[in-house]
Amino acid sequence: MQWAELYQKETIKTLVQYIKDLKGAGEMRGFIIHNESRMEMAHSFGAHGVTVAQGFDLHMIQICKPEKAAVSLQSNPERAILMPKFVMAFSSEGKTQVRFLIYNRPMIEALVDEPAFADSLVESYATIKTIIDEAL
Repeated sequence: MQWAELYQKETIKTLVQYIKDLKGAGEMRGFIIHNESRMEMAHSFGAHGVTVAQGFDLHMIQICKPEKAAVSLQSNPERAILMPKFVMAFSSEGKTQVRFLIYNRPMIEALVDEPAFADSLVESYATIKTIIDEAL
C-alpha cells in the first residue's frame, strides 16, 4: 500500500518570485506561510553555526490555514502529527523545483481514526496543490 505521494512541479520563475506568488495564491484561500521568517534553510543552518554550500537555497515553506487548524487541533490534539504541511522549493538547473508530500487517506485514518478529519485533510491537500499550481 502506498501511504503517501510526492507532488512535483517546476517553474521558470525565480525562487523568490515563486514564493511571493505562492503566498498570494494561499492568502486568497485563507492560507498563510506560517514560518516565513525561518523558511530559508541556509539562514536557519547558519544561525546554528553550520556553513552551507554556495547557492544552497532550499526553502521549507509551512502552509497553514489558522482558522481551520485552530478548531481542528482544539477538537483533537492527536491530529497535530498530520497538520504541518510543508512545500519545499529550491533551485536546480535554472528552474525552481517544488515538492509537496501528501499523505494518503489510509495513512491518515491509520494515525487518526476519524473519517471526517481524513475528509478535511484530503480537501486541504487538494487546495494546497491548487495553490502550488497557481503560483507556477
